[in-house]
Amino acid sequence: MAVRSAKFSIGQIVRHRLFPFRGVIFDVDPQFANTQEWYESIPEELRPQKDQPFYHLLAENGSTHYVAYVSEQNLLPDQSGEPVSHPNVSAFFEQPSGGDHALRSSYKN
Repeated sequence: MAVRSAKFSIGQIVRHRLFPFRGVIFDVDPQFANTQEWYESIPEELRPQKDQPFYHLLAENGSTHYVAYVSEQNLLPDQSGEPVSHPNVSAFFEQPSGGDHALRSSYKN
């Protein structure tokens, strides 16, 4: 199975294509790397292909903050210009400047 290059990058702010949430990417899996149980919990008509990058997001919607695991096909760049207010953002990233978040030097290889 060929692995595709990730379209989005760590620190980029994205939004979900179908559901009303957005977040900042803090990790990328080159292809699906979650449990089969998690995968099967997605309604079949919405279930994404496994052979694409999947992104770990510090996510937020109108009422809560959480961690999301989202396929590349379901993400779009966020055009709002607003930072993500997830309470764990500062653990991973510097203060945003001009949109996307810069990874803290302690997390860089």
